[in-house]
Amino acid sequence: MNLERSSIGIVGRPALVLVDMINGFTSSACPLGTDCPDVVAANAVLLKAFRERGLPVVFTTVVYHNDQQAKVFRSRIPALNCLTPDSNWVQIDPALAPIENERIFEKQWASSFFGTELHEHLSQLGVSSLVVTGLTTSGCVRATVIDGLQHDYAVVVAEEAVGDRNNDAHAANLFDMHAKYADVMKIDDVLRQLP
Repeated sequence: MNLERSSIGIVGRPALVLVDMINGFTSSACPLGTDCPDVVAANAVLLKAFRERGLPVVFTTVVYHNDQQAKVFRSRIPALNCLTPDSNWVQIDPALAPIENERIFEKQWASSFFGTELHEHLSQLGVSSLVVTGLTTSGCVRATVIDGLQHDYAVVVAEEAVGDRNNDAHAANLFDMHAKYADVMKIDDVLRQLP
């Protein structure tokens, strides 16, 4: 038996949250990454649309400054140890390079909200809904979506602008997020709803 759910979509002032669209995740040359040019291109479309409308845009990256940060997470996934401040892997993919006034939030765990000032920043900008994109669907995107909901944002996931190394995990997590936490929408529908 399916639970009844209501679509909310984009309400009020939306922000685009590009989760970990960094070189280490968009390139298979990094042990954490996978080549995903279609996901990068979809993010570029949304980035252009938000910029043209003067809507807020934020990026996240994963950076470890010392051995004490996220010790258990890094013990589980040792490849994370390549994400150091001096590494090219932590830089935003050049196809999506931030411009002036677009904040990059460094994080150490999965959620873009956990241990960061993202919520405070969005609140100061009067944001009421989020369009979440990025990598990976089953990991940091999902964690950010759930925390976004738990901070009372209406959350939209732009379907073509998220990706995962595992297609089954990608599909299952899109299904689950749409059922419980967010509206998973095609990019064309997201663009139609932007103010």
